[in-house]
Amino acid sequence: MDRSSQEAAVEAALAELDLPAKAALLGGTDMWSVGPEDARSAAGFGRLVLSDGPAGVRGENWSPEDPSLALPSPTAIGATWDVTAARTAGLLLAQEARRKGAHAVLAPTVNLHRTPYSGRHFEAYSEDPQLTGVLGAALVAALQQGGVAATPKHYVANDAETDRYTVDVRADGRTLRELYLEPFERIVRTAGPWLLMAAYNSVNGVTMSEHDVLNNGVLRGEWGFDGALVSDWTGARSTLGCVRGGLDLAMPGPDTVYGEHLVAAVREGRVAAETVDVQARRVLLLAARVGVLDGAPPTVPAGALPAPLDGAAAVRDLATRSFVLLRNEYAGGPVLPLEVGGGAEPSGDAVRRIAVSGLHACAPRFGGGGSSQVFPERVGTPLDALRAALPPGTEVSYEPGPDPRSRLAPATEAAGFRLTAVLHGLDDAELARAEQRDGSVRWMGTLPGGVSFADLGRVELVGEFTPGESGTHRLAVRGVGHFRLEAGDRVLYDAELQADSDDPAAAFLNPPQRTFLLDAEADKPLPVRLLHSVPAHGVGGLFGLVSFELGHGAPAVAEQELTERAVRAAAEADCAVVFVGTTDESESEGVDRESLALPGSQDELVARVARANPRTVVVVNAGAPVLMPWHQEVAAVLLCWFPGEAGGEALADVLLGAAEPGGRLPTTWPSAEDDLPVRQVVPDGDGRLPYVEGPYIGYRAWRRAAGPEPAYWFGHGLGYTRWEYESLSITALDGAGGDDPYGPVAQVTVRVRNSGPRAGREVVQLYLGPEGPDCRLAAFAVVRAAAGDLAEASLEVPLRAVQTWDDTHLVWRRCPGPHRFAVGRSAADIRLTAELPLWE
Repeated sequence: MDRSSQEAAVEAALAELDLPAKAALLGGTDMWSVGPEDARSAAGFGRLVLSDGPAGVRGENWSPEDPSLALPSPTAIGATWDVTAARTAGLLLAQEARRKGAHAVLAPTVNLHRTPYSGRHFEAYSEDPQLTGVLGAALVAALQQGGVAATPKHYVANDAETDRYTVDVRADGRTLRELYLEPFERIVRTAGPWLLMAAYNSVNGVTMSEHDVLNNGVLRGEWGFDGALVSDWTGARSTLGCVRGGLDLAMPGPDTVYGEHLVAAVREGRVAAETVDVQARRVLLLAARVGVLDGAPPTVPAGALPAPLDGAAAVRDLATRSFVLLRNEYAGGPVLPLEVGGGAEPSGDAVRRIAVSGLHACAPRFGGGGSSQVFPERVGTPLDALRAALPPGTEVSYEPGPDPRSRLAPATEAAGFRLTAVLHGLDDAELARAEQRDGSVRWMGTLPGGVSFADLGRVELVGEFTPGESGTHRLAVRGVGHFRLEAGDRVLYDAELQADSDDPAAAFLNPPQRTFLLDAEADKPLPVRLLHSVPAHGVGGLFGLVSFELGHGAPAVAEQELTERAVRAAAEADCAVVFVGTTDESESEGVDRESLALPGSQDELVARVARANPRTVVVVNAGAPVLMPWHQEVAAVLLCWFPGEAGGEALADVLLGAAEPGGRLPTTWPSAEDDLPVRQVVPDGDGRLPYVEGPYIGYRAWRRAAGPEPAYWFGHGLGYTRWEYESLSITALDGAGGDDPYGPVAQVTVRVRNSGPRAGREVVQLYLGPEGPDCRLAAFAVVRAAAGDLAEASLEVPLRAVQTWDDTHLVWRRCPGPHRFAVGRSAADIRLTAELPLWE
């Protein structure tokens, strides 16, 4: 890449722009693109498109009719503890972005798992800044290797959802530096992101889109960030505040705090014209880097792009590497992988009859709710994948058990619905039609048929419902605005639905739902019609989107009867596999969790199935910790996170032993809510959220609390083989006094032996510091070995791992030695230790 040619092109473009054109480049044209057409053409600036993307690239459309590759959730990527996996995810995101016409992906999310009550926990990697920073940097580097800008977010301390637009996080300097700023610093210094997103929240009294100290002083001044700083959507609130706080790009548009407001501020002498030049220069540099600025060579030329990946195979492999086997004990040995018997006479404990239960077996959560949601072409269900993978003669029964969802899911073709969306203009004339895959209508950025949002008056969802069974069905309306629901010759609803909170995004991410009863006969078609008047003020104040649903529920069966059916099936089987998990109501962007318990009656289902069949395997489909009061009463617990579109096939691979569950916990899982050392996500009466725990979260907080043990420690995870830790050697490196915080000060070599029956994968974890809460993760490495073979893990200890922030003198200081090195399989399972002074 010729950086000088890019800079010359940027200066040439800047010289062609007058003040209004420069100011126009600092705001969105619409929901996803940057700069109005007249300003772009004057500067030779092509259309620059941004897209959501932590778990898949949606592009400008948010609709099942424009599918995307769905990756495992970021927490699943965190559970791989694998730089190669993070790089693969980054390459997949870049590949998808190019296919979707996007130039920047709003990923990765590198906020921390401060507490599992955070509703957006699944979208971040880990509770540990070292693990988060290393994986985040790998993803950023790979994404940009693919010619697409990465956007680490949300800078900084956006670690909960409650009042996220207004909450003021209060944290001292050490807490910010050692925890919440640390992943961003590593990513900026080692991966060089071209874009970075400012969070909604305030930090110590100043909203992040206006935070001069953290944006200009730390991010740019100390770390050397040379990219553009973009607001979270609707997060820019003040023209002067954002200018002074170093915000370059206010999204979305066309109405922003910049544009004509910034022009007026310059002409009135409140903002220097040179300041606008600096901001416009950064946006133009972003355009140059991604290849949409005339005369500027892109940072990655087309001929240098990475070779294409097989997306379906890659996401399946990522999922298996992320699955964490928490427990595997049955009759003195493991229950997983399942030994299955086909048509031939089985031997020993071979399984011929498997009883599967739980809604998540046939309706899995492949991704989390909110802005990271994408619509894949297909989702492999665990039930279908397991049946397809088993040998002939193996019987699989299925009982859904009680439904844990409190809201109805969108109406589907499988339930008997055939639906079309009809778009009407302001004069009620038909503008376009779009066939629907289900009852979810979600358009963002563009509309079917090229219809303009300015011309749209209402949307009509029309079609036919042919029930598969007679009885009292349930229909539901979900959204914000006026709705009229008709079924047969009845009007079930004709009224306004209001958002449940003041959070603008909640209006389309978590809108309210109303449910209505409908008596219907099997195989007798009924016309259905749902009319939605598009709010003139937009959805939650956001223009350029339409979002609502027609929901459906089959005639209800008593929960007790559903549980009894699952228990009877389990009692008659050789093995029971129960699928449990969270729902999009209990774990989603825009709302924090009120409880860590599994929703509905899932705990009772597991407990009763386990009593009926001692060989019970539980698969947990959740993006964040859940309580598992039964975890010691079942034979195995397998955590699959939100595994992406190929999660079903990946689960079949792991359950049957074609692949090993390779994951380790990226966050500590509690046994009980009262045991949690860090819990608060709700601001106090003054709108402040004090981080009173200081730099002690996750496993460090558990050690400090010295109370009950967690259910499973950070770093825990079993495989299908055994590992012995044989030796640890440490070499202090010359030049350890250098200034690079991520330069190595020690080289550590760990020899481990695979002493089990099959090839396997191990995550070697190095913790540094005194025993207790100040011992923290310093490095990690993944090794692989065949049965009986040795493997050698090479780990570099960065300078930052032996530093602490001095709040009095505002500098990093080296921790005094000698330094205790502890190597093991989790934060609590240490196998080898040694001490060595790294400097005198």
